[in-house]
Amino acid sequence: MRDIELFNDHFQNFKVYGIPKAQLIIADVPYNLGNNAYASNPKWYKDGDNKNGESELAGKQFFDTDKDFRPAEFMHFCSKMLVKEPKEAGKSPCMIIFCAFDQMMYFIELGQRYGFQNYIPLVFRKNYSPQVLKANMKIVGNCEYGVLLYRDKLPKFNNDGRMVFNCMDFPRDSKTPKIHPTQKSVPLLEKLIRLFTDPGDVVIDPCAGSGTTLLAARKCGRKAYGFEIKKDFYADAINLLETYAPPMSLFDVVELDRRRVKGKIQNKQDNLFSDES
Repeated sequence: MRDIELFNDHFQNFKVYGIPKAQLIIADVPYNLGNNAYASNPKWYKDGDNKNGESELAGKQFFDTDKDFRPAEFMHFCSKMLVKEPKEAGKSPCMIIFCAFDQMMYFIELGQRYGFQNYIPLVFRKNYSPQVLKANMKIVGNCEYGVLLYRDKLPKFNNDGRMVFNCMDFPRDSKTPKIHPTQKSVPLLEKLIRLFTDPGDVVIDPCAGSGTTLLAARKCGRKAYGFEIKKDFYADAINLLETYAPPMSLFDVVELDRRRVKGKIQNKQDNLFSDES
């Protein structure tokens, strides 16, 4: 078993592959936006400009599989993919779900049904807004939302005694090619992975999409496994990982983290949150 694997399969078949259980699950679940999927995306218009009129994507959905996504089934299998709650403090696993604002309470309630008794709402703020169709509004959306779910004990935190805010910046990713409509920023994923896992820990993305979670995990020296049922996205994600995933040894990453904690590496992108004092 390699330390980074993407499977063209449904997450419910995870046991078939014998992958280790996760310290952290990160998932960008389908938002079920239907034909309004591109309503907050410049691609609704030709060349992203509303002066050019609507494109062939106007009124289309992102994925034909969204309607088949069953949140309760998803939560059940995620609860099975996480490591068990350890006896010692500061070692517990957790799950982060990116979701629409109006889905947050639904996933919180589902989490409680499947053993995740505690939650922290998350807000990821951008310094831009893609809502081209709402450009005439005085207030436009510039945030994405999520929920951190955990069982009884607080999850593992690598915050070096610093305060952690649940509203954090969503850094732009200008280096990773965009191959998926809802692709998440690799720098943001790296921050979350470093915060909630140690080098060598396992990260699983049950809805891998572009594979950026696995790419971020590899950059952080974590083991990473993902599932993507769409063949086209799977092929693109494999190509992305083969091109951009660094051949970094675990020793290199442990040393990098050690030096970062000691303050010998000053890199603004590695700060957990820009609001820290």
